[in-house]
Amino acid sequence: MSGFDFNYGARLHCGTGACGRLPVLTGGAGPVLLITDAGVRRLGLCDTALKAFEAAGRPVIVFDAVEADPSADTVQAAAEVGRQAGADAVIGLGGGSPMDVAKLAAYLLGSGEALDAIYGVDQAKGARLPLVLIPTTAGTGSEATPVAIVTVGGAEKKGVVSQPLYADWAVLDAELTVGLPAHVTAATGVDAMVHAIEAYTSVRLKNPLSDLMAERALHLLAVNIRTAVHDGQNRQAREAMLLGAHLAGVAFANAPVAGVHALAYPLGGHFHVPHGLSNALMLPHVLDHNMDGALDHYAELAVMINPALSAEGRQGRARGLIEALRRIIADCGLPNQLRAVGVSPEHLDLLASEAIKQQRLLINNPVPITEVDARRLYAAAY
Repeated sequence: MSGFDFNYGARLHCGTGACGRLPVLTGGAGPVLLITDAGVRRLGLCDTALKAFEAAGRPVIVFDAVEADPSADTVQAAAEVGRQAGADAVIGLGGGSPMDVAKLAAYLLGSGEALDAIYGVDQAKGARLPLVLIPTTAGTGSEATPVAIVTVGGAEKKGVVSQPLYADWAVLDAELTVGLPAHVTAATGVDAMVHAIEAYTSVRLKNPLSDLMAERALHLLAVNIRTAVHDGQNRQAREAMLLGAHLAGVAFANAPVAGVHALAYPLGGHFHVPHGLSNALMLPHVLDHNMDGALDHYAELAVMINPALSAEGRQGRARGLIEALRRIIADCGLPNQLRAVGVSPEHLDLLASEAIKQQRLLINNPVPITEVDARRLYAAAY
């Protein structure tokens, strides 16, 4: 076994009503900047947190203008609200977008650095404000990672990947996910499964601990996703999904994601397809492409989803993994063709040229993906 590093990331607080402890977890006594989106706030998912701070006599400033695929301008606006208020801590509450904005706002406020200076890997080296992240979807795993993705120039995705973006605390409260619509539950759940699969097959930084996290995450997610989608009030399934998504986040924070995400990002940037759905659309096609380089790993993962596949040979198990994932996507009501989300044949060249820019992700893929490959995979998904 080769030497490796592993970072567990944020400390974890998990349980019903966990948001009630936020005044303690954030520390300090000054204003808190709570970053979310309008939909999360409208659903009342911020209420427990706000009441806890009110009871503690601590002011909270809410920034709820985060959009899907948040822009660099939104990050700057959130940081400016915090700066004007003199915030001494930041909370990100919502899906991946509010949590990513919260990470960057906390860093910009603490370090005084410019956003343009920290894109890429390990470019952010300064200090941030205290940070707590609270997911309201079981999918992105953003609360567990040092990664934040923003949209620049209207369509291009850029990432910041640096240790200071790890939160101090991740808070998992399944009550916040109970009202999640079925289609969002499905898309975010598949997103989390992709995190686990790509972490397990990553050619860079994969290690025994990331493997353990990815295997357990994939099992929790695969066993519970259908129940969570079709019986959204099932607290046990919701909690299992939330924990599975978190473990998948820990896995890919250490063993980074790859080709599925690289091909998913242009669908979000150009067609505003939700990230989880973008991953679901490209997942089986990229896994097919990777088969020669990831056969053994796919065979190992297959039994996490369907133990009956253990009776098959390596090829049968690996192919069984892809078929099991196709069935999950179909059973959860997600579309399986790009034409269903507004993509036309004339867009395939554009998508391929944009995907190939994601070298930060493509270098982790078990089989190289060229621009020609990317176009072929988009065509297969069309």
